[in-house]
Amino acid sequence: MSTATDASSSTRGSGTALERYYQFHSRIYDATRWSFLFGREEVLLRAACVTNPQRILEVGCGTGRNLPGLRRRFPQAHITGVDLSEQMLAIAAKKVSDDKTTLLRRSYSAPVHEDGKRYDLVLFSYALSMFNPGWEQAIDAAWDDLAEGGCIAVVDFSDSYFPWFRNWMGVNHVRMEGHLWPYLGQKFAPLLDERFAAYGGVWNYGIFIGRKQA
Repeated sequence: MSTATDASSSTRGSGTALERYYQFHSRIYDATRWSFLFGREEVLLRAACVTNPQRILEVGCGTGRNLPGLRRRFPQAHITGVDLSEQMLAIAAKKVSDDKTTLLRRSYSAPVHEDGKRYDLVLFSYALSMFNPGWEQAIDAAWDDLAEGGCIAVVDFSDSYFPWFRNWMGVNHVRMEGHLWPYLGQKFAPLLDERFAAYGGVWNYGIFIGRKQA
């Protein structure tokens, strides 16, 4: 496992409210998020039904919760995890030990592939709803990072009928306006595009899997 830092990107993002947020939440993330970040196993299962990637990029990999699952499903793949939080990546580094996994500290407003080596699968797991601003640029970057015929897989918050809940999630840097799915459907050929109710409909979350086409 290797780690790297894009100095210009991380400097541009350092000191942001989101980084300060994760300086604290990195310590409790894995212990608490199971109770409301639904669909994380399902999106990996669905992705495995439509692609057998050799190169995988997870954007916003955080504490690396998905990295072992990706390795189990795709043991042959080279995996790159990208995150802005140094604290989250330090935890992720303890979960991976193979020489085919790379962790990269940087923001994701531009593609990360090098030497024309694009990815077969790009995963966003509860990341895009926190890219405010920047979610459109991240989706555009994912399109560029994907090889022709590659797949994007997204699981994320969608929307809520309750203003108090949307406001509370906004305090926690999450935008819940159902804004992600139309743009994803414009950029990629949809293979799966579904919403699911959480806690009886307090909020909805969604899963999108799409394929890059010319």
